[in-house]
Amino acid sequence: MIGKDKSRKSSNAVTMHAVAARAGVSPMSVSNVINGRKVRPETREAVLCAIAALNYKPNAAARALASASTMRIGLLYSSPDSAFVSALLVGALDAAARCDAQILLRRVPSVELDSVAAALEGLIEEDGANALLLPAPHCETVSGTPLARELDVPLVALCPGSDLPDMTSVRVDDLQASFDMTNHLITLGHRRIGFIRAAQNHIVSRTRYAGYVRALEQSGIALDPALVADGDLTFDTGLGATEALLDLPQPPSAIFASNDDTAAAVMSVAHRRNLRVPEQLSIAGFDDSPISRKVWPQITTIRQPIVEMTQKAVELLATRFNQATADEPMPTVHADYTLLARGSTGVH
Repeated sequence: MIGKDKSRKSSNAVTMHAVAARAGVSPMSVSNVINGRKVRPETREAVLCAIAALNYKPNAAARALASASTMRIGLLYSSPDSAFVSALLVGALDAAARCDAQILLRRVPSVELDSVAAALEGLIEEDGANALLLPAPHCETVSGTPLARELDVPLVALCPGSDLPDMTSVRVDDLQASFDMTNHLITLGHRRIGFIRAAQNHIVSRTRYAGYVRALEQSGIALDPALVADGDLTFDTGLGATEALLDLPQPPSAIFASNDDTAAAVMSVAHRRNLRVPEQLSIAGFDDSPISRKVWPQITTIRQPIVEMTQKAVELLATRFNQATADEPMPTVHADYTLLARGSTGVH
């Protein structure tokens, strides 16, 4: 057996996080120093001292990749079985092929800032990413933090629930789309309309709820807090939220869910309770994901063109990468959405 170089093993065990901790700065600041980017003199000195003390050796292969002319787009995702992620990948791979770019994937175990920052560090330093595509909620986690300023590569946010002042974004107007869907249900005669919110770490939890509230107010319908339930955009949480709404002494005649996975859960509970859809309960969702067309009856929903939006985001990245315009965010690109009225909603 070939003997191992103990000193080399020791230096390789040192991580960028260890350097950052010793220097009292963020891992991205360490990355900026290593790659010769502009940082404050005191930050540079602290990082260089920590590197020397810990005998840290950066990943040379990743640094060489990052400096190459080919655009390598780092893309974060959380749930591999999400319809949103599937559409995201289709759009990213298609546009990347046309832009002669590569897609680098990293799964993030949570949406907490430390977890997202570590994943971004891995994409840039280990994988050689030189551009970033951040879907919601990861872009929302980073926006407004020091990390957003330290990322020295072209970056585009995809589907944030509102405009992000420090990032170029591609999104639909979630508030207006939610208003339109709620108003559609009101037009059908519904007055007790249940609403299932997204998780609080998604901005759409606020903007889609705000659209729902605005539509009620403009129609002179008082907001009943009992008709609002919380979920996290998953089928399982949609089940519990629906049970709570339908167990009310005066249950809703319609339920508007913040996405189609949740709306499919509403449909499942309705069928289990032998409620006729839409005669006894109308159901609406958001996204136009495949599940909205696979259940019966098909779900009335807001079509958010994820594939086309992702393609546009990659094209914006290519423009910024080729023109070296990474410093200032471009204006938000608002994609068109469509209200698709299907069999799950009817006159009350």
